[in-house]
Amino acid sequence: MDFELTDDQVSLQVGIRAFLDGRFPPDVVRNIEHAGARLDRELWHELGDTGVFSLRVPEDDGGLGLGVSEAALVFEELGRALVPGPLVATELAARISPEAAAGHVVVGLVELDDEILVIEHPADLDALLVLDADGVRIVDPDVIEGADAERPLDALTPIRLVTGSLPAGESFGGPEVAQQLLLVGLVLTSALQLGIAARTVELATEYAKEREQFGRPIGSFQAVKHIVADMLVRSEVARGAVYAAACTLDGRSNDAPVRAAAVAKIVAGDAALANAHACIQVHGGIGYTWELDVQRYWKRASVLDTHFGNSERWAEAVAATI
Repeated sequence: MDFELTDDQVSLQVGIRAFLDGRFPPDVVRNIEHAGARLDRELWHELGDTGVFSLRVPEDDGGLGLGVSEAALVFEELGRALVPGPLVATELAARISPEAAAGHVVVGLVELDDEILVIEHPADLDALLVLDADGVRIVDPDVIEGADAERPLDALTPIRLVTGSLPAGESFGGPEVAQQLLLVGLVLTSALQLGIAARTVELATEYAKEREQFGRPIGSFQAVKHIVADMLVRSEVARGAVYAAACTLDGRSNDAPVRAAAVAKIVAGDAALANAHACIQVHGGIGYTWELDVQRYWKRASVLDTHFGNSERWAEAVAATI
């Protein structure tokens, strides 16, 4: 399998990083948090205009007609920039809704396999995809009963605990459609986690070069070198797993799609959590403060670990295939 990016893929990744650096710098993300994590509709529309949600939509339907591989590259950058919102769910909905593809609506997603049913960004959702073994349906989020969490773990991801039953909604597709959405959702979520794993390596490295103790940068101490080296290894292993899974879903590998997507979620999820934790360790006590973004990466990694099932769920699924 060839992981060498093409010139077009490199241009895509460079372009989306430049866009996010300009429109979602850290101070903008913090302002969203201070505003109660309500999504900025103008920025969401700009994401749609940039093609974030329509990458995989066929060209005849107004999209770019690209594959999961290209979408994974873009979502890696979204994770790196800590862009808030139901990004994966809206991307999945773009194949059925031109409004979602254009960034005119915000779409959430829940899996009925989850023991505790939680809706993210409840105040901003225009539609909700409900995914289970029987298929996919679309429901109106405004009629779902629940209680909002006063202090969610990730302040950029407000949540509502569903207390009533979900409405029947409108059927969109059967089990095959649900399975396809699940696999793509797994890979794109893994790409977000990869972005977190890679960015925390950068943050730890930058701080280790700047912070001095005993007249020397802390990065010159062997103990800190080992922490950062381990972070880099985890990040690169996760990159291989995510890119391999994306290539598999694009039909460029003979690997089993379920196994490839599951491995990507396990490896990228563990890398994001471990790297964010290690990054806080390198920063010391200030890594926990609101002034630094390090703690935000750990919180986002913890939230993403629950999306489409955590590492334990997919490790059991992979083990069952051996």
